[in-house]
Amino acid sequence: MLLSTLIQRSSQPSPSLGEAQAHALLRSHYDLQGTLQVLGSQQDLNFRVDSDQGRFVLKVCHGGYAAVELQAQHAALAFLHGQGVPVPVVRKASTGELLLDLEVDGQPLRARLLDYIDGQPLTRLGHLPARVMAELGTLCARVDEALADFDHPGLERTLQWDPRHAQVLIPHLSPVLQNAQRRAQMEQVAQSAAARLQPLVDLLPIQAVHLDITDDNVVWARDAERQWQVQGVIDFGDLVRTWRIADLSVTCAALLHHAEGDPLRILPAVSAYHAVNPLQDSELRALWPLVLNRAAVLVLSSEQQLAIDPDNQYTRDNIAHEWEIFDTACAVPAALMEAAILQAAGRKPASIDLGDCAVLLPTLNGEAMTRVDLGVLSPHCEAGNWEQPGFDQRLLAAQPGPACSLHGQYRLSQTHIDRPEEPATCALGVELNLLPGTALQAPAAGVWQCIGDGRGCLRTAHWSLWLDGLEEAPTDGQALRKGQAIGATCGYLRVQLCVDTDIRPPFFATPSHAAAWLALCPSPRTLLGFDCDAEPLADARALLARRDASFARSQKHYYAQPPHIERGWRNYLIDMQGRSYLDMLNNVAVLGHGHPRMAAESARQWSLVNTNSRFHYAAIAEFSERLLEVAPEGFDRVFLVNSGTEANDLAIRLAWAYSGGRDLLSVLEAYHGWSVATDAISTSIADNPQALETRPDWVHPVEAPNTFRGRYRGADSAADYLRDVDAKLADLDARGRQLAGMICEPVYGNAGGISLPPGYLREAYAKVRQRGGVCIADEVQVGYGRLGEYFWGFEEQGVVPDIITMAKGMGNGQPLGAVITRREIAEALEAEGYFFSSAGGSPVSCRIGMAVLEVMRDEGLWDNARDVGRYFKARLQALVDKYPLAGAAHGSGFYLGLELVRDRQTLEPATEETMILCDRLRDLGIFMQPTGDYLNILKIKPPMCTTRASVDYFVDSVERVLDEGL
Repeated sequence: MLLSTLIQRSSQPSPSLGEAQAHALLRSHYDLQGTLQVLGSQQDLNFRVDSDQGRFVLKVCHGGYAAVELQAQHAALAFLHGQGVPVPVVRKASTGELLLDLEVDGQPLRARLLDYIDGQPLTRLGHLPARVMAELGTLCARVDEALADFDHPGLERTLQWDPRHAQVLIPHLSPVLQNAQRRAQMEQVAQSAAARLQPLVDLLPIQAVHLDITDDNVVWARDAERQWQVQGVIDFGDLVRTWRIADLSVTCAALLHHAEGDPLRILPAVSAYHAVNPLQDSELRALWPLVLNRAAVLVLSSEQQLAIDPDNQYTRDNIAHEWEIFDTACAVPAALMEAAILQAAGRKPASIDLGDCAVLLPTLNGEAMTRVDLGVLSPHCEAGNWEQPGFDQRLLAAQPGPACSLHGQYRLSQTHIDRPEEPATCALGVELNLLPGTALQAPAAGVWQCIGDGRGCLRTAHWSLWLDGLEEAPTDGQALRKGQAIGATCGYLRVQLCVDTDIRPPFFATPSHAAAWLALCPSPRTLLGFDCDAEPLADARALLARRDASFARSQKHYYAQPPHIERGWRNYLIDMQGRSYLDMLNNVAVLGHGHPRMAAESARQWSLVNTNSRFHYAAIAEFSERLLEVAPEGFDRVFLVNSGTEANDLAIRLAWAYSGGRDLLSVLEAYHGWSVATDAISTSIADNPQALETRPDWVHPVEAPNTFRGRYRGADSAADYLRDVDAKLADLDARGRQLAGMICEPVYGNAGGISLPPGYLREAYAKVRQRGGVCIADEVQVGYGRLGEYFWGFEEQGVVPDIITMAKGMGNGQPLGAVITRREIAEALEAEGYFFSSAGGSPVSCRIGMAVLEVMRDEGLWDNARDVGRYFKARLQALVDKYPLAGAAHGSGFYLGLELVRDRQTLEPATEETMILCDRLRDLGIFMQPTGDYLNILKIKPPMCTTRASVDYFVDSVERVLDEGL
């Protein structure tokens, strides 16, 4: 009887009702007129109704559906609405009824009208952030919590989606699969799920559940910050009394479509549900078998529906992503998912007792074991040597005696670059370097399974021990007693313990899977007889809290929850779990991170002396001479400081001293530093929201010559912007004020590297000099070869300033800045007193500064910035040509900007979309941050060793996110 009912329910096509008939129904029973739009459904028929009385949904189903079941839905909607859960309201017909019994063309039908909830489902959204998954879990918990007190006779129904019937339904529907391999896989999954579920079924709480809280049946809308917010829950067609945990299993199964092949990505939904509506251990253990069954029933039901209703486009559209759900559910062992689910709910998976076991290596006799650090901070790792194949094994073999790697350590050698997925870096076992011929014995009774040459597994009643590196080994299937010889090692031995005897674990796990895998693959230290465990990593969140508690919070950090970074190499930063992030924003490390020349120069000079510049040493003269070699002709004096702020602050003092005036022109939307003087001339509201209201009377901002979004557009706008310069100068002239000068970035750095309109600086400089002022080129961000086409930014404008300021990349991270000028300007300051910087121009800084110039020359980094930069700009321009959101590509070389706009005509800045894009790029292993007054520009300024491969990965990733939808 049960099977026949399930077959009947799973074998009906959708009812037939034309638009004209639907219009007639609405007019006669609801006094409604409007336009209709068909909405998808597997076995019902739904129309969206747009009328002058509002927007509604007309739902039509077969007359064979029991009225009491539909009445249960209506009662549940009213019940939930009364408890504040966002659900649609059922509208009464003109007769006062909620449910209409009709006959159309001989078809018995049932119809009802519900309010339409505006918004959209997220079914087709390419990527769901963890926050959205968590909100779906929270919503599911709220609905279940409310329905716990709901009862109705219509809940007692036989429904194909009720997981209590899966073990009957799956074998019945399996023959619909034509592919024998797929059919066998389906049956194996069902059997495995049944075995895990069977001991738990009598322990699972039962109540009324929605049973379809999915990405398709929850309506969402974006808020002002482009974040998805829940608007309501729809489609109560699967309302039934069954296991409470079934509701969450349906939600989790739906989220697998958005998990990008990794089922552990749905865990935020589990954690969020459990926080609102706590689950029992039995429910947590039952969750994944139920998800597997749900995935199987989804696929089989759709295949069955297509067989009987091949024109059902809704089913046809869904079946591909239902197969994706099934394949993702099968992507990892069920034991791993159970461990991960328990951990997500704050529970510890069961452990095993190894206290009665014999030691695996009885002949070591307590010999000292060298613990070899292979982690991210290992002193053995330097200058990228970890990239060499076999690095870990060679390091172990180089130890003078027995040596072991560390269980649970995140190994640097396992990192990878320019790839979106996490690298598998966490060691789930231990590697040993031993004397060849070292004997092994069985720690417990079990059966030996031969895996390959020198490899095998000892399977005991409760755990398995995987070994690799045996010179002699038992035969396949041989029963071993505790203490019996297994064989001997060839010198290298890999050891891995697993508490689930049905799976073969990987030797390395990704960081996001590591906790669950470590629960299944605990440390073999008891079997080995010595400590082989890695020290736990510092808690990144706790460390961030310590920073916030002691480090002034105005000193911001990237990202709300930033990765813990302690190592870098070339154009990558590496977190403590061994993930390498493509660094696309670090314009300080021009040579790249971890450059061996920098380490050598600083170490050598520190070993000699490091003092202040009032002492006499060669490095300061040599470095000053090198800086003058790259400066324009006529520049003959150098000041050395520690930062761009100090350089610009000193430039202001020089301008004051030389001109005798105080008034300075600065350009809007610019940032020049944090000191009192440089903050005064900085006008970027992104860096200081009060910038425009807090300028002192000696600062005179002129209109930003932004050729993309400024008042005047295009390359021929210089004369228009110069009118504002004339106006400010005329005002100073009228008041008899002596102009000190003008400071300007020759390329608009904070706006993403926008070039100034041709001729702008030539004319502006002339006007300033005509009044006795000096022209300051702030090259802190854009100079020193980063632009690729030019060494200095002012070269693009065909001008020579009077003062050049520089910092950032000069020291590749060493605090180092410079002011380069002419003798008469430098000596004007001397007339007011001498200048001194305690650390500016120290021997260490000077040696590093010279080394930076030499490496940039020797490694061709200026040429690389030009050549790869041209390629980079072209690829960004291709994005602009393809995607309306990508409004413009700015800059050159390795100082580029991609500006995002919502409208190409109004140039409305896509601020929120830009931040979402940056956060998503971080998920893909790329560091990127926004810039500009509207924070809608990707500020692309990577180390100058960046390769074409990295450029391709970056642009491909941006394109991927744009395709996902922002």
